[in-house]
Amino acid sequence: MDLSTWIAFFAAAWAISLSPGAGAIAAMSAGLNHGLRRGWPIVFGLVAGIWTQIVVVGIGLGALIAASSLAFLVVKWAGVAYLVWLGIQQWRAPAVPVVAADSQAPEVTGRALFLRGWMVNAVNPKGTVFLLAVVPQFLELTRSLAPQYAVIAGTLAFTDIVVMALYMVLAARVLRLLRAPTHLKAMNRVFGGLFVLAGSLLATFKKV
Repeated sequence: MDLSTWIAFFAAAWAISLSPGAGAIAAMSAGLNHGLRRGWPIVFGLVAGIWTQIVVVGIGLGALIAASSLAFLVVKWAGVAYLVWLGIQQWRAPAVPVVAADSQAPEVTGRALFLRGWMVNAVNPKGTVFLLAVVPQFLELTRSLAPQYAVIAGTLAFTDIVVMALYMVLAARVLRLLRAPTHLKAMNRVFGGLFVLAGSLLATFKKV
């Protein structure tokens, strides 16, 4: 991949990472409920989910998902169900301040947060179709594709880590100021509703 091509993709990667979606909601939810230090695994899980999508696109399964109505529907409704389930869990989450959570044993392990982040991005056919539309524009087909996919994966990982970390910091440092149980319960319901909304929007997504 030439430098000029990479610069163009680097700019596109920021737009991809900054676009609001389930990943941003997941990062802010982790920051609100687990704090900055304990919330980091979800960021790496989100990146791993993106890498999974790139591998799927790279080996051709993405084209299958985009072309096959059955495969598309299976992946789409799995994603919808997972996001709605996260929303219900968030809605019912106890109103525990992050300050208290930081000083106590975590109820949710880092591994569980990592898997949550991975699922949010990996089980999302919208992401697959999006990558299928964007990534080929930056590939030089006369050169080996594997190194180019590696550069694309690394670039998206960098921008997503920065952006998702900022979302998490926003929730951990700003929203944690809301310590009253009523405030925390309201925030949990807001994020729960956002997860359900993200699932509902995914349910309306159709192949182009």
